[in-house]
Amino acid sequence: MVGQVFLQRIGNRGLRLGTLFERAAARHPANLIVLDHDLDIAPEAGRRLTVAELADLVADCATRLRQAGIRAGERVVVYKSDGFDIMLLACAVNRIGAVPVLLSPALDGATATELVRRADRPHLLTDRAKLDQELPAAVLGLTRTVVLTSGEHPGAVALADLGGGPPARPVAVLPDRPMLITHTSGTTGTPKLAVHTARSMQARYRPQRAAVTPLIRGRETVAIHVSFVHSRLVTALAIALLRGFPVLVLRDGEPAHAADLFTRLRPGILEAHPNAYMSWEGLADDPRGPLANVRLFSSTFDAIHPRTVHRLLGASRRTQPVFGQIYGQSEVGPALMRGFTRGRGLDADGRCVGMPVPGMTEARVVSRGGQPPSAENPGFIEVRSDGRIVTYLGEQERYAEQLTDGWWRMGDVGYRTRWGCFHLLDREVDLIPGFGSSLAAEDVLFTRLEELAEVVIVPGADGAPPIPVVCTKDDKPLDLAAWRAAAARLPAMAEPVHWRLEDLPQTATRKIKRLDLARLLSAPADHRQ
Repeated sequence: MVGQVFLQRIGNRGLRLGTLFERAAARHPANLIVLDHDLDIAPEAGRRLTVAELADLVADCATRLRQAGIRAGERVVVYKSDGFDIMLLACAVNRIGAVPVLLSPALDGATATELVRRADRPHLLTDRAKLDQELPAAVLGLTRTVVLTSGEHPGAVALADLGGGPPARPVAVLPDRPMLITHTSGTTGTPKLAVHTARSMQARYRPQRAAVTPLIRGRETVAIHVSFVHSRLVTALAIALLRGFPVLVLRDGEPAHAADLFTRLRPGILEAHPNAYMSWEGLADDPRGPLANVRLFSSTFDAIHPRTVHRLLGASRRTQPVFGQIYGQSEVGPALMRGFTRGRGLDADGRCVGMPVPGMTEARVVSRGGQPPSAENPGFIEVRSDGRIVTYLGEQERYAEQLTDGWWRMGDVGYRTRWGCFHLLDREVDLIPGFGSSLAAEDVLFTRLEELAEVVIVPGADGAPPIPVVCTKDDKPLDLAAWRAAAARLPAMAEPVHWRLEDLPQTATRKIKRLDLARLLSAPADHRQ
């Protein structure tokens, strides 16, 4: 890979996951990490820990895992109840040279079992709840060792019962060898297992650090609410901890809970998935000003509605708050970036996802049907970055299908403007023939109808008009007159279908599974789940 990604490569020795907390503790040992939940692996530790204490906890877990028989190069699936200790366990696994395979707690047992099978007889880190309620008994035959982070179970060893022997020292792993395996969102089926290296992760870290550094000069508290199995969490923690920024980690993103914590701890930086920000719009009206101190809102990997950006920026009382949008993918990391300020109104084009990071990432749009890509004829968006994963575990052919001379096909369609910014119009699999951009239409509706908490447009069955599925704040009835006025200049659609937000099929990062939703809508009413 050559050309415009040279700044990702210069001096890139890799981001070492296994020693992340140890290196941060060497610089800022008293720096605090505040949690909104207890750690299953150390419930006695409390919810306010120094980086030095967490470094010791990672080292202790690594020693216990080595006592369980886990060795360098072996895979260790981490599938347990939700909590920040998922990432701590990943660090501990990597510290002894093994490769953590992180599975979302939101995955059902059948899907998790299939991914365990794909990992080819890994060790399994789990808990009593997952073994009793999610995983079938057959999973024990697919693994080498089962280690419980909490509880007891026949055929498994408890992490708490392990220990003894000399402390496990960090095992050096070559920077181009597998370091971490995460999974894709699974919006179109069973998730794929994405294999990261230390070097590819460092290549992802650099553009994000470069974007943050000029915006944040002093010390700020960073609040993070992202999936604990998402690759973004690794780089977000590295940026914060290596600079000595206090970190607030949220497992629970419910608006009232988040508002209480933000009011008390006054974060200057927020990192969350787009759907979390959408649910936090109401915090802008909280008289306590939970968002008042935020200098930087950072949104991971997906485009976000202009209304949400406008509301959140308006809630900050900082002089020049910025909403930083990152467009990317689990497979390549950050590819394009865009910053919003208060000067951009509600009419800002939500389909613009930004530009490549100079010297670090490249992007292009490839024709779909022989015509030059444009707003009317969107092409395939492709990206080139050293942050790209090295394979899909067990699916190399599927991985190779996405690559053309180092360019990675993102699965999105869009176009590039004459100014050089890229516009994302739709996911390739979600295109609705003759409708135009469903995402752009959703932006319009979301901006015009304050009562909406979510809107998703999916194809109708057998050529019928597209169906808008709407969710309203507090599940209040939809104002149909206001809806018709808002949709008047959009392509023809069926009457809106009102669902509760929690009933929409979602991924671990709260993306809506559009294909699943379309199938549910086309099923007979008595077959809908």
